[in-house]
Amino acid sequence: MKALVLSGGSGTRLRPITHTSAKQLVPVANKPILFYVLESIAATGITDVGIVVGHTAQEIQDAVGDGSSFGLDVTYISQAQPLGLAHAVRISRDYLGDDDFVMYLGDNFIIDGIEDLVERFRDERPDAQILLTRVPDPRAFGVAVLDEQGRVVGLEEKPEHPRSDLALAGVYFFTPLVHEAVQAVKPSWRGELEITDSIQYLIDSGADVRSQIISGYWKDTGNVTDILEVNRIILEGIETSVEGEVDEASQIIGRVVVESGARITGSRIVGPARIGAGTEIHDSYIGPFTSVAENCRVFDSELEFSIMMRESSVIGIRRIEASLIGRHVHGTSVPRVPNAHRLVLGDHSTFQISS
Repeated sequence: MKALVLSGGSGTRLRPITHTSAKQLVPVANKPILFYVLESIAATGITDVGIVVGHTAQEIQDAVGDGSSFGLDVTYISQAQPLGLAHAVRISRDYLGDDDFVMYLGDNFIIDGIEDLVERFRDERPDAQILLTRVPDPRAFGVAVLDEQGRVVGLEEKPEHPRSDLALAGVYFFTPLVHEAVQAVKPSWRGELEITDSIQYLIDSGADVRSQIISGYWKDTGNVTDILEVNRIILEGIETSVEGEVDEASQIIGRVVVESGARITGSRIVGPARIGAGTEIHDSYIGPFTSVAENCRVFDSELEFSIMMRESSVIGIRRIEASLIGRHVHGTSVPRVPNAHRLVLGDHSTFQISS
């Protein structure tokens, strides 16, 4: 059994971060999202992994290499344009051969992993198996409709009027029969070859298509809000580890990781939080659910519920929260501008001014 990881796409919902960086490499808890995907695949015993890459191919290859650091053998498959998930399967035909495979979207996060799911697919071996999760607004996802016995009877891609609240969770299991399906479908109204149409083709052809509703945590990390939420979830599970330097004037409260080479002086770190190697934090406050990557500087500032990517700095900024700060970003405070308020107030007035 092989794995196919999709790491193309332009990441428009994460701009401006994705103007210069692959969305799959945005770090949560100081590790790229794609790395969690590859670790999850490695945990199943699968070793052969094809990674479909687009215009950020070189960055993905530089980060992952040959896959040996994950215990994997990685092959890169070039997709010139993001023409849909079924198109990604089409261009991967030679690599996949006649093997069963799991297709995993490289910007999706499933906290419980996929080991049990792979085992179930291997044991039962339906023609296709999809993961579903209930979402409050299914219009942004592929949506599945089940019959009374729980069998998949219909699929729609980003429907305006969804017929259920069951969204496809970004992990699919296929036998080689899917290659016939992806060749048969035509581009959708979005101009893409949809995997939902391909699975619908299998259903209409009488294939055995099964589903499993996952109850654990899942996120499509396509926007800043979801990235920060996944960062929060991962940080919830860390244990305190202080390998860097923390002076006597600093406070470490709760579960905090201070990586080797980091220096904390005159600061207060309230966990869960992670401070990357080589980072300096001076006279500052780092609040809960914050990840500061390697070689950053936070001086005389406050940072909470945020992600700061590598080699960035904030100096003299009183408060930053719910923020995603890219690589090599440098922020400073501006001098206070003198100001005055001119008032004409009647007797017995009450007023408030922010000053």
